[in-house]
Amino acid sequence: MKRIAIFASGSGSNAENIVNYFENSSVGRVEAVYCNNPKAPVIQRAGRLNIPLVLFDREKFYAEETVLRDLQSRKIDLIVLAGFLWLIPGSIIKAYRDRIVNIHPALLPKYGGKGMFGMAVHEAVIDAGDAESGITIHLIDDVYDRGEILLQVKCPVLPDDTPESLAERVHQLEYEHFPKAIEKMLE
Repeated sequence: MKRIAIFASGSGSNAENIVNYFENSSVGRVEAVYCNNPKAPVIQRAGRLNIPLVLFDREKFYAEETVLRDLQSRKIDLIVLAGFLWLIPGSIIKAYRDRIVNIHPALLPKYGGKGMFGMAVHEAVIDAGDAESGITIHLIDDVYDRGEILLQVKCPVLPDDTPESLAERVHQLEYEHFPKAIEKMLE
């Protein structure tokens, strides 16, 4: 059975969905949630789900390699970024090459990069007049949203869409496809 770590900075709805998906799986199991935001709702979700939480700051992540050592001590096989907003340090990328997967709420390469997350992405899609949006599941490297694309799933942008209504449709795609893409990577 493969061991999964989830990195999250916000609400954790994708993290909870992934934990629940793998709860009775013979392929993988979520071993810990890693969070860089002490006020993030994902912390309460992890507690409610009985998943160990590793809370860290910038120093522990980038300078001390505390997070890398913790991942290795838990024998983590795959890192899943589910709304995690920091660039992953080179030491973790090197140790987990091709084993760090991210989800982005748009069709990369459009609307990617630093600062393109949450409602900013959906606003940009609507402002550009795009006919479709969706999700991109991709491996990560040392540049935001540039890694190898594993899966893209599209949805229409409707004439009366707001960033919030588009976000809701995109979230539904995330909930449906992200756990399955993770499972496929583990098989």
